[in-house]
Amino acid sequence: MSLRWHLALIVLLPLALVGGLIAAGVNIPVPQWGRDYVLRFLLPDSADDANLPTIYGPDDPSRPLVVIDPGHGGRDPGAVGAGIREKDVTLGLALALRDELVRQGGVRVALTREDDRAVALAQRPDFARRLEADLFLSIHADSAGEKSGISGASLYTLSAKASSAAAARFARKENDADRVNGLSIEGQSEQVSAILVELSQRRSQADLIEFATLVTREGEGRLTFHEQSLRSADLVVLRAPDMPSVLFEAGFVTNEADAARLTSPEWRRGFAESMARAIRVYFVRRTAS
Repeated sequence: MSLRWHLALIVLLPLALVGGLIAAGVNIPVPQWGRDYVLRFLLPDSADDANLPTIYGPDDPSRPLVVIDPGHGGRDPGAVGAGIREKDVTLGLALALRDELVRQGGVRVALTREDDRAVALAQRPDFARRLEADLFLSIHADSAGEKSGISGASLYTLSAKASSAAAARFARKENDADRVNGLSIEGQSEQVSAILVELSQRRSQADLIEFATLVTREGEGRLTFHEQSLRSADLVVLRAPDMPSVLFEAGFVTNEADAARLTSPEWRRGFAESMARAIRVYFVRRTAS
């Protein structure tokens, strides 16, 4: 049978059936099209709030809140060297700091991730903004490639101009983390990025430099810092104009001495105690000013 006859049967057969029913006197109800034929479904409320990180510490919204961001995670291991992965180091440090802040009391704390999962770059500071955090602290570790002698921790604040060539390379690598690992994020134009950097610097850069200085002071004798411990770069994760944001680079996983420190429970405890004291002093000074 030809295609033309198939089409004719599809169109004409239903018409013939309806015509036959009408000729036989069968009453066919015709629907009154209108609002009664609109199907309505009750959709659940937005689950965004339910997906926000858990807040630990005092149940008092007037207490300052710090959001800790363990870098990388999931299918993104971050820097790899000396048998360790950056994503494991950062999570261990973040959990230790959370527990120490809760133990000391007076400060609320949340983590962007509490296990080995992938979190997009843009989502990390967004968690903190939606929780109305008073401080956002992103924790990372670096890879020095063939320069295995480079070691020590550093603190990064946001700046349109990198403080050094090494800082610029670090920013490029971290800003590409989503693209490299297939977590597509919406890009921002250079103009928008420049505005965000300018707003952030204008609002909180002086306070953040003070915080970074507090970290180096509290960590003296317990943490090993790079000779250039205070750095700046245009890091996507720090582009939050309404929230003070700092990145702590704990060390270099490609350096054997650093790798041993980063995986040492004793060093991790020293990091947590030193960083927790710096955070508490920072909040006390901000309250007093």
